[in-house]
Amino acid sequence: MREINLLDLFSGIGGFHLGLERAGFKVNAYNSEIDKYAIDVYKNNFKNSTYVGSVTDVRAEQLPRIDAITFGSPCQDFSLAGKRKGMGGQRSSLITEAIRLIDECRPRFFIWENVKGTFSSNNGADFWAIIQAFANIGGYRLEWQLLNTKWFLPQNRERIYLVGYLGNGSPGQVFPIGKDNKQINVLQRQQANTCTITTRYEAGGNGSYIAERKFNAQEIKVNSATKKGYEIAQEGDSINLSVPTSKTRRGRVGKGVAQTLDTHCNQAVIQIGTKLDSNNGTQPYQQDRVYDSKGISPALTTGPSGLNIKSNNRIRRLTPIECERLQGFPDNWTKHGTKGEISDSQRYKMCGNAVTVNVVEAVAKQIKKIL
Repeated sequence: MREINLLDLFSGIGGFHLGLERAGFKVNAYNSEIDKYAIDVYKNNFKNSTYVGSVTDVRAEQLPRIDAITFGSPCQDFSLAGKRKGMGGQRSSLITEAIRLIDECRPRFFIWENVKGTFSSNNGADFWAIIQAFANIGGYRLEWQLLNTKWFLPQNRERIYLVGYLGNGSPGQVFPIGKDNKQINVLQRQQANTCTITTRYEAGGNGSYIAERKFNAQEIKVNSATKKGYEIAQEGDSINLSVPTSKTRRGRVGKGVAQTLDTHCNQAVIQIGTKLDSNNGTQPYQQDRVYDSKGISPALTTGPSGLNIKSNNRIRRLTPIECERLQGFPDNWTKHGTKGEISDSQRYKMCGNAVTVNVVEAVAKQIKKIL
């Protein structure tokens, strides 16, 4: 196991840190973040980490010899869903602080993660300006690839991963990483307190809805701006619940995978089944998992007690634990900080902002071979 000092910028809940550990690195972490909940969760999970403040305040002379720098700098100004201000945006310009620290610290390697929209921001000018800034540091071999979480876990999440490492000009060895490397994990055992609605998913109590199930139907029609006016969701599919009153929104249904988690994690899954209890009547039946190893919901079965199962489609929101799993984190990774329990709204936000641990692990394993 190779021991490294890691400067974890925009560290969030520690996806880079955990991915490096899973790849076989022993990590001494110095993390930089401004979100108080993420800071608290990071410290709770990495007891020996050292918090170093905002990225704008960190200086190399304050740190020991740094071997690796990781960062998923704020991406709103690059995002296809945002206002596309690019490098001119206040948040996305923080990448210049990370580049400054790479120049000051000269780590053995660095990893940058960002949204797919970075490629096309300002007709590609922003991405190539970033590449030029990395190149101007000197001495680093640069490689990058667009990777998708769904190669590893059942979430469709495309992100750019760029790696820089000190080398002698040898051929690239980190990428490509392809679909053949996928390791789809099983999402097991749902938790209580899930949101279950049998006929309509309403928004804000104003009567608007995006999904409706007809009695005894085996599929759900989801309102969408298609020619038919709807999309079909079945067991194992995900439904995007954001902006339910939109007249132009389409692509709400993810076939067999969750769609990209954002900071609200407004997604639901189709849950099938109720168990019949002679004492309590019909109660919601919780499947043992949402997706199996192939990324789909398991077949409807009879429970271990031998109760009869009655088919009954339901829509319920993804739980925080399921969002953690879709990003590769252990169950309840975000439930507690050092100061106590974290609210579900903050847990959803942190999961949406996180990097996918399994993707980082795959990239880090390739880097480890080079080192």
